[in-house]
Amino acid sequence: MGESGDKPDRLFGTDGVRGVAGCDLTARLAMDLSTAAAAVLGAGVLGNSGGGSGGSGGSGGRTGRPLAVIGRDPRASGEFLEAAVIAGLAGAGVDVLRLGVIPTPAVAYLTGALDAAFGVVISASHNPARDNGIKFFGRGGIKLPDAVEDEIEARLRTPEPAAATVEFGRVRDATVEQERYLDHLLATLPGPSALAGLRVVADCAHGAAYQLAPEALRRAGAEVFTIGAEPDGLNINAGCGSTSLGALVAAVLEHGADAGIAYDGDADRCLAVDADGQPLDGDQILTVLATGLKEAGRLTGDTVVVTVMSNQGFHVAMREAGIVVIETPVGDKHVSAVMRERGYVLGGEQSGHIIMAEHATTGDGVLTSLQLLSAVNQRGVSLAAAAKMMPKYPQVLVNVPGSASQLGPEVAAAVARARKQLGGNGRVLVRPSGTEPTIRLMVQAEDAGLAERVVSQLADEVRLALAGQ
Repeated sequence: MGESGDKPDRLFGTDGVRGVAGCDLTARLAMDLSTAAAAVLGAGVLGNSGGGSGGSGGSGGRTGRPLAVIGRDPRASGEFLEAAVIAGLAGAGVDVLRLGVIPTPAVAYLTGALDAAFGVVISASHNPARDNGIKFFGRGGIKLPDAVEDEIEARLRTPEPAAATVEFGRVRDATVEQERYLDHLLATLPGPSALAGLRVVADCAHGAAYQLAPEALRRAGAEVFTIGAEPDGLNINAGCGSTSLGALVAAVLEHGADAGIAYDGDADRCLAVDADGQPLDGDQILTVLATGLKEAGRLTGDTVVVTVMSNQGFHVAMREAGIVVIETPVGDKHVSAVMRERGYVLGGEQSGHIIMAEHATTGDGVLTSLQLLSAVNQRGVSLAAAAKMMPKYPQVLVNVPGSASQLGPEVAAAVARARKQLGGNGRVLVRPSGTEPTIRLMVQAEDAGLAERVVSQLADEVRLALAGQ
């Protein structure tokens, strides 16, 4: 299940509750978790005396019951998990709008647009098809702070006795609301033909955006070629999407496209590929967006918020552009929290989670792709030229099996030695994964060979340290 660097046994990870569907994440757990969430997030309407710090309101029309919206990606396991979550919610007195297969950020947007008490997404994002997950959005489509997730988990572990009489919630299909989200995306662009003249390949990862993303790009004026748009419930993220760019690169070159966009399974992030097949990561996308917003006078505080995983070259580019960089722990919810607290409008992660607070409460891959392509089209430059705005330092990532509880002084000493090898001109990061039992190692340096040598030695030392415990 999910892990946190602070609480290794915590049910919630960096992005909800995840695990192998039917094994870690069962129908029983899904139903019990949604019942607990209903008690906390719908407390103000349900009249439940306990909890409720996650917000209240969002009544389902004139029923007096709280309203929840629920969406999922196309994984086969999403079908039974959706049924279990809906059963838990309706059984607890929550009305449910079933949005169907839909991107995660669409659920966040519609949670706010429909004045729902909360939203639920069933997805494991970029993970393989065997995994699945459940995450919640609070009132207004905001990701839950850790304290509210802890409150839900506490209610799950110590449920209160069922009420003698319960007014059950009602369930309605609302796939038509996807059009509302699509209209919202297109309204963020400077005009109805913002992408006119661009040839774009969209790799939808056989995921949640397989219909919506190509449609958005077409309506914005682009000529669109689509791959990874035939989900069968088992092929999500398989050799495609933002975690595997090979197919997209080949398609861009085959069609002579100006750009390629790769979404992940739930389309809360994207990466890009230029006309020569060279990839652009989240840092490079942020560079284009941040400089554009600053030039337009819309970058609040001339500041962008990123995580500790950001590339050293990004910091160099931002310094040259006169833009302040604030770093947070890994996880787009941490980026989002700082942005909300301080009023900043742009932030994101190297992985492609980009938050544009003028238009969204969370990372949105389709929105990001529209804004990125519009930015380069309006400037009259190629994506390759835009990417050169940031000098990208070579980066090497290695995963070592392990958990947060195993990170002790021996690992800290190994990190110190690695940083000394870089001589102050690079970055070293060791952190536990928030979604699987893995320790992630990252080394950045101006020289790729040096980065490889340092991370290889660091990985060996970390494995030895973990094996000795």
